[in-house]
Amino acid sequence: MRLPSHFRSPFALATFIAALASTVPALAQQAPVKASDMKPYVEKIAGTELTFEMLPIPGGTFEMGSPAKEAKRSEDEGPVHAVRINPFWMAKCEVTWDEYDQYCFSLDIKKKSREGVDLTKQSPTEMAADAVTRPTPPYADMTFGFGHKNQPAICMTHHAALEYTRWLSAKTGKLYRLPTEAEWEYACRAGTKTAYSFGDDPEQLGEYAWYVENAEKPMPIGKKKPNPWGLHDMHGNVGEWCLDHYVADIYSKLAGSPQPVVGPVVIPTAKEYSYVSRGGTWDDDADRLRSAARTASNPEYSMRDPQRPQSIWWHTDATIIGFRVIRPLEEQEDLKGFKSAVVKGKGSR
Repeated sequence: MRLPSHFRSPFALATFIAALASTVPALAQQAPVKASDMKPYVEKIAGTELTFEMLPIPGGTFEMGSPAKEAKRSEDEGPVHAVRINPFWMAKCEVTWDEYDQYCFSLDIKKKSREGVDLTKQSPTEMAADAVTRPTPPYADMTFGFGHKNQPAICMTHHAALEYTRWLSAKTGKLYRLPTEAEWEYACRAGTKTAYSFGDDPEQLGEYAWYVENAEKPMPIGKKKPNPWGLHDMHGNVGEWCLDHYVADIYSKLAGSPQPVVGPVVIPTAKEYSYVSRGGTWDDDADRLRSAARTASNPEYSMRDPQRPQSIWWHTDATIIGFRVIRPLEEQEDLKGFKSAVVKGKGSR
């Protein structure tokens, strides 16, 4: 196994090994929470002044996908099928550059170095976070001049988003991850059955979303009206990575179940494509922002990447991609212990 550059010394290696051993206990020590006790909360990223808000999403059953009569729907959105979702918290807004920088540019580790922190005396969660592999430096400014403060982080690969959630989990001692595609649509709909969470009329979209009619770039988070469950930018701004591999006909395989399908997910593999993003983007027409609309990643996201092999961390042509995190109340069995299987140079695109 190739270690991150900041762990290539005997002292740092010892810290790395200790951190690995402590990761599971750190996450397991959380006090149990009942669904009836779930409340909104603010998470602070240790060692920084950065915070983000998490909102409780109640469990329930919903009809996933779009009906055949919905205007401008795509074939991969059907057939509609019943899905059962367990309770979770979801971030009120998309992950920002301020948050993502701490991980991808090791700003938390650099701060500790400047302050002379004794790495051997850190909390188990901090040591575990330090041990998570960080992205390689991008060859260009991945904000592409679109702005930084309160802007959604963009251009990361699906693998990079997964690793960020692993770092965040270690850092906080809580289990954070990407939403499954089903969890994302359930949260976006927020109990509605219309094309958008606010109704069927795309003429209202400007009140809730940044899209091709009112934006020329990603916009600061949380400036448009939220959906009924208080989540901002679920329609538009940046598309949001979901956990799932994209399978065009997956709904037809699920629709035959006589009972609601519980927690469906197409678990990621070592392949880098294709993964699902949801919500539509600042560069999309209104129909791509519908609650049921699905988007699949593809190699064109890295078309201008000069590296060979291409980076597993950065998509040079995906200024339309970002993500938000969720925290399950209780993790579903098939995702327990999940970790990205993508490895650089393995030819698994």
